[in-house]
Amino acid sequence: MSTLIRNTSQKGLALSLLVSSMLSASFVSAKGVTWDDIENDANTPEDVLMYGMGPEAQRFSPLQQINKENVHTLSPAWVMSFGDEKQRGQESQALVYDGVIYVTGSYSRIFAYDARTGKKLWSYSHRLPEGIRPCCDVVNRGAAIFGDMVYFGTLDAGIVALDRHTGKVVWKKRFEDYRAGYTMTGAPTLVKDQKSGKVLLIHGSSGDEFGVVGKLFARDPLTGEEIWMRPFVEGHMGRLNGKESTPTGDENAPSWPRDENGELVEAWHHGGGAPWQSASFDVETNTIIIGAGNPAPWNTWKRTAKGDDPRNWDNLYTSGQVGVDPTTGEVKWFYQHTPNDAWDFSGNNELVLFEYEENGETIKATGHADRNGFFYVVDRENGDFIKAFPFVDNINWATHIDPDTGRPVEVEGKRPPLPEPGEEKGKAVEVSPPFLGGKNWNPMAYSQNTGWFYLGANHWKEDYWTEEVVYTKGSAYLGQGFRIKTQYDDHVGVLRAVDPVSGEIKWSHKEKLPLWAGVLATKGGLIFTGTGDGYVKAFDEKTGEELWKFQTGSGIVSCPITWELDGEQYIGLASGYGGAVPLWGGDMAELTKPVAQGGSFWVFKLPKFEK
Repeated sequence: MSTLIRNTSQKGLALSLLVSSMLSASFVSAKGVTWDDIENDANTPEDVLMYGMGPEAQRFSPLQQINKENVHTLSPAWVMSFGDEKQRGQESQALVYDGVIYVTGSYSRIFAYDARTGKKLWSYSHRLPEGIRPCCDVVNRGAAIFGDMVYFGTLDAGIVALDRHTGKVVWKKRFEDYRAGYTMTGAPTLVKDQKSGKVLLIHGSSGDEFGVVGKLFARDPLTGEEIWMRPFVEGHMGRLNGKESTPTGDENAPSWPRDENGELVEAWHHGGGAPWQSASFDVETNTIIIGAGNPAPWNTWKRTAKGDDPRNWDNLYTSGQVGVDPTTGEVKWFYQHTPNDAWDFSGNNELVLFEYEENGETIKATGHADRNGFFYVVDRENGDFIKAFPFVDNINWATHIDPDTGRPVEVEGKRPPLPEPGEEKGKAVEVSPPFLGGKNWNPMAYSQNTGWFYLGANHWKEDYWTEEVVYTKGSAYLGQGFRIKTQYDDHVGVLRAVDPVSGEIKWSHKEKLPLWAGVLATKGGLIFTGTGDGYVKAFDEKTGEELWKFQTGSGIVSCPITWELDGEQYIGLASGYGGAVPLWGGDMAELTKPVAQGGSFWVFKLPKFEK
């Protein structure tokens, strides 16, 4: 400013230029969130801009004002109710930008709160039609933010862009037919294609239990227009710029069987593979990395050539992790955790990008705790299998993952058999873990302090039996019955610290009810999560000692976050019980029946005297 005045003889011109400069600066500021902001999300604690708190989805914060020594004094700063009767499961992870919290709620709602006071700035409730078909409660797991817009998915297979200042709709798109079972529950992801320089809005679809073909989409974040679509069932055709592009894998789908007439079996047409969780993004290799859901139907024999062994049919590209090219939507690599998945183990659990040293070499990997009970370390540059080990007890469907092939070594008799002639259902087999998983969608955290992963796991088991099934649009497409059962008298949930290099379980903390909340790690040496009976808790990262807890009034099935504002560190998370456990949980439904429903957002900070 002083240079401007010094070089201008006319004060009026100087003032004019100064005002112009100020307006220009204001305009730049008004552009809101940039890709650089998103890419650096993990290192900018004043904001939380991504699901997973950064493209690597590590859920680690460099903040340490709240630490082991003072966390016992952590107290509520404010709480706000989501309101009305629409409670149910609140599985969201909030975002924070420019002093505003954006958090989604059940029934396709989103709220904006003043981060200092909790004052509601605006809310948007999507008008849902009759006939939506969410398999696992009316949940929403979070939003994305870019420029001056926030984005989130809806239960009628849509995605909406809102003005972040007002909550007014900028655009909305419906990507598939909700009457066929398509929905969207996961948070969308922003990536920047390193080839074209374009920022893309990435989102998947839900609906495997209704026989959908899972699809991943890339959109223009400014207009919502589709750029590409990639199906996750081998042989199905993708789209690029509105035209057919290439099939996924081999166009003849050799991993799916054909009937006596040489036609692909019914299941292939409704093959599942839905990528319903959020993607991670490897900036270095320009790769979107996301999990693919279970094949449909659950009945393994419907996806197997008649009279053959199901293990001969992998049913690509389901129940695994996929590397996708953001430029074209082509599959760059695929690794399958559970070939011809007979147990709905799926592959959707988050993919966390991390590095570690082994034999003097830096390994760039994905970390993945699968529903099948095994923790996988996979080369994120090419999808090659590195190692896998159990992270829960009593896995009985497989003995181990073969270190040479990366395939599970199955235990005979654990695939539910076909019904005997004249019977309506097959003989029940007991399997552990059940379809709800050794760990489900609830994302783990990776600590840069310890190099360990921290995850909310569960010990339970299940009876499975096969049933006849024929595809009917909009109806459940399972072909399998089940009942979840308890495994231990003293706990179901178990919070664990896992060393991904050695495979060691470093510590465990038991919880009576299932753990269904995400985990947060901080530089302050703390691990935060929520429990089914309503507590938000903090643990010592090294020992697992419980250091603090607070009762929120309803079970917690959301993801905690932390941020800094006005020099103070805050912890925030949603409270409100629901999700798949009370709906599908058998014995678990009874166990969790006393938990009150809710819908609120809680924020905590240290008292003034503790800073």
